[in-house]
Amino acid sequence: MDLILCHTTADFDALGAAVGLTRLIPGSKIVLTGGSHPPVRDFLALHRDEYPLIERRSVNPEKIRSLTVVDTQQRDRLGKAAEWLDLPHLGEIIVYDHHLGQESDIPATRSHISSVGATTTLIVEQLQQQQISLSSAEATVMALGIHVDTGSLTFAQSTPRDALALAWLMQQGASLSVISTYRDPGLSLQLQQLLTEALENLEYLCLRGYTIAWVTLKTDAFVPGLSSLASQLVELTEIDALLLANEYLGKGDSSLSVIGRSQIPKTNLNLLFQLLEGGGHSQAASLNLRGVDSQAILKQLLDGLKAQIPHPLTARDLMSSPVRTILPETTIAEAQRILLRYGHSGLSVVDTQGQLVGIISRRDIDIALHHGFSHAPVKGYMTRNLKTITPDTTLPQIESLMVTYDIGRLPVLENGQLVGIVTRTDVLRELHQERDEDGGEQKFKIQNSKFKIPLSTELQNSLAPHLWQLLTIASQEAEKRGWHLYLVGGAVRDLLLAETAGSLMIKDIDLVVDGFHKSADVGAGVELAKALQQLYPAARLEIHGAFQTAALLWHKDPELDSLWVDIATARTEFYPYPAANPEVEASSIRQDLYRRDFTINAIALRLTSPRSGELLDFFGGLLDLQAKQIRVLHPNSFIEDPTRIYRGVRFAVRFGFEIEPQTEEFIRYAINSGVYDRTAQENSKTPALQTRLKTELKHILEAPYWKSALQLLDNLGALQCIHPTLKLDGSLLRQLRLLERCLRRFDAEQTLIHWQIRLEALIAHLAPEYRVKVAKNLQLQDDSIARLKNLTQSYSQVVEYSPTFQRPSQIAQLLRQYDLPMLILIALQSRREIRHQIWEYLTVWTNVQPLLNGNDLKKLGYKPGPQYRQILDNVVAATLDRVIKDRAEAEEFLAKHYPQ
Repeated sequence: MDLILCHTTADFDALGAAVGLTRLIPGSKIVLTGGSHPPVRDFLALHRDEYPLIERRSVNPEKIRSLTVVDTQQRDRLGKAAEWLDLPHLGEIIVYDHHLGQESDIPATRSHISSVGATTTLIVEQLQQQQISLSSAEATVMALGIHVDTGSLTFAQSTPRDALALAWLMQQGASLSVISTYRDPGLSLQLQQLLTEALENLEYLCLRGYTIAWVTLKTDAFVPGLSSLASQLVELTEIDALLLANEYLGKGDSSLSVIGRSQIPKTNLNLLFQLLEGGGHSQAASLNLRGVDSQAILKQLLDGLKAQIPHPLTARDLMSSPVRTILPETTIAEAQRILLRYGHSGLSVVDTQGQLVGIISRRDIDIALHHGFSHAPVKGYMTRNLKTITPDTTLPQIESLMVTYDIGRLPVLENGQLVGIVTRTDVLRELHQERDEDGGEQKFKIQNSKFKIPLSTELQNSLAPHLWQLLTIASQEAEKRGWHLYLVGGAVRDLLLAETAGSLMIKDIDLVVDGFHKSADVGAGVELAKALQQLYPAARLEIHGAFQTAALLWHKDPELDSLWVDIATARTEFYPYPAANPEVEASSIRQDLYRRDFTINAIALRLTSPRSGELLDFFGGLLDLQAKQIRVLHPNSFIEDPTRIYRGVRFAVRFGFEIEPQTEEFIRYAINSGVYDRTAQENSKTPALQTRLKTELKHILEAPYWKSALQLLDNLGALQCIHPTLKLDGSLLRQLRLLERCLRRFDAEQTLIHWQIRLEALIAHLAPEYRVKVAKNLQLQDDSIARLKNLTQSYSQVVEYSPTFQRPSQIAQLLRQYDLPMLILIALQSRREIRHQIWEYLTVWTNVQPLLNGNDLKKLGYKPGPQYRQILDNVVAATLDRVIKDRAEAEEFLAKHYPQ
């Protein structure tokens, strides 16, 4: 039996790709591993019999010959069907996906992964190559997959290949009427206006870890498409349940429509709405009534929904029991046999008294077997530092432990005895979580654990008073609008690292407004920034609509000095290709933190009531601060954005931290993969290798620790991001040391931009043919580019002519045509004799003043005119050459060379 597996909560792209594969793999069957999106479910209600779908429970694992996984690379998106991936008799495991840069944990024998808008496109291309025709039903569902995943070719990730695939599917008979019925048509202008109104007036209630929202919209007539509006509200706010009421004038009297949506386990909107002659499904229902008290009806529905919400589950409800255990002396080979027999991904290790002493995972066993240690006892490979829970530990607490410490299984202990185990699969199954299709992030809805910092004490005492006042006002403005406001990123990190109280004046602050309340126009973050600018008119307001952010900037303010405050709506991001600018969309605070670079920068501090002072640490940032290490959040982080390498190095050197070993491996892999060169060749715009790289270089090269940072970057091979040939060899190190001497000696007042001269020195170390290209790529200023362009010619002139001159005046005349930065660059690359001449020119010869001036010439009887310049230059030259030493000799010089 050949099976094609769709991920849990299958969408049209997964279904379309699977249907197409049934033609490429004759006789194969499709398994929906765990539910589907509502439009897919509705579609299959009518069309299921046209496709070879079978239920998971009807599959005999012993008869599976091959597995083909579509639209995902993660096994935990396959539900219980993921167990089939470990069957020893499988002939082949194939993966088809269009999400690049993901770390797959599926043991695929073949993979087809490409940068297209939909996985279905990859299948269409193979069908075309093999000249296989489709039925209208097959072509229709495949076309739906491409339409939905590319927004009908309007999403940024859409490619010409997707368009060609759609064209071919139309030729195969795809039904446009069916496609228009099931694809997302978007919101009409009226619904968009109602969306704005709903977002502004939405009321919230948090109960037992879930968020319920409700709103009443009043219109003059019935509004079609309210179900789409309800879905959009749920998606934007990430609430768990919604009651959307619409009052309008019906046939002579008022009418009421209510749309219900719920993602809360064990709630049933169908039963609730049936009491009022409505109905639908457990997660989606509606009703229409006339001549009723709308507020009373809404209260009845709300009370009924609240009564349905279950109390949080505990470990006792979730755990598997009894637990399969082994002794520490069990061999690796025997442990593997037990895993294969019972389909577990790990085993608990207990001593002879039944006390838990460790856990060994399938990966641990695989590594031991790979090295030939099948005979060794598991005690040498098991994990001993365990996190455990009790039977009364709640589901939110379990989720928090798993996320913070990246634990896949938690033993349950009661009175010191192992009574059960809760796995990540148990939690995900209970929460009905869906994977983020772009970033692969798990969207947990239940609150994670946090650490309390009382705002009235630690935070207020740590910050400078005026900065504390600004944050207080910002939080008050957010509360007025019903928003959550968080201090995030580096500011929180610096607060936690601060050793002195009352003096911390952070220069760069990031604030995030929870995306639950995103405005329909410019976003909550922008609105809050505008409100603050009214209260702080001295601040300059900048708005970046594409990134849903705004910035307030103060310049040499008497109270706030030069402060930069970024205010954003909580958002998530997706990189369309490595080194690109990210595409962003509104999201939750957790997703906003998840998109950041390092764990120590992914901590948030809540500023608004009622839980002001909450510290959100979803990814172990506090532990990494304590361990003084830089740990990246995502394995592909450096492939997506190489500037994170430079930021990681900057933080490591600045704080005296170490780069965590696995993070260092990710850095080296990204650099050695050649992805940056390929990206630069394939894309004209690579901001992470251009403007953003220049910004990171500026931060590094203007810091006091810039030499150490460059050495660490060179150690990692990361200077290749500037140019593949750039290395911090002995020659460049010598030049950089000499550069610092030059800057201290010749520019003590810092009239030059020192970080820029340091960057020019790095670029100047490259072969001449690369310098201008690199300078332009980093978008340096025109004068820098001109210097690097002319450096070779200028250097050649100095090196060629300087040794032939016998008099200082000749050398001074040669060097006078170059500005100070150019002379420094020439000196860095010159031999000692040339450097000595340049040094003497800058320290001595440029300070020599003429012994006579224009007034003196006039008194001596010389007629004013252009000749004055020539005469005075010659007097200076004679002075440099020691031909004349005082005023009398200068006058004799004039009498001899310029007789009247």
